[in-house]
Amino acid sequence: MKQEQIDLAVERGRLLERISSQRQLLTQQLQPLGEAMGTADRVVAGARQCGAYLKGHPELVATGVAVLVILRPSRVWRWSSRAFLAWRTWRMLRRELSDLGLVDRK
Repeated sequence: MKQEQIDLAVERGRLLERISSQRQLLTQQLQPLGEAMGTADRVVAGARQCGAYLKGHPELVATGVAVLVILRPSRVWRWSSRAFLAWRTWRMLRRELSDLGLVDRK
């Protein structure tokens, strides 16, 4: 009977060691997924903040709809694409100037 208990204790120790190594391996393998989920969480939180802000400021939504109605969607699309291009160019230029040490990164 005593030998059976010893054998069970040894087997239990082996299983606990195996479980520990599997947990470590799983942690390493799931790290990229955890980082991606963190990014997704930040995006969802930003979308919720944006929604809450727009709920608190309905005049902005009304102004946006009025602009769309008055200026026609094709013109709004053209100007918004130009604005996006200008913004993207500004960000790239600021990053390059920051890499050269000419401006501080904010």
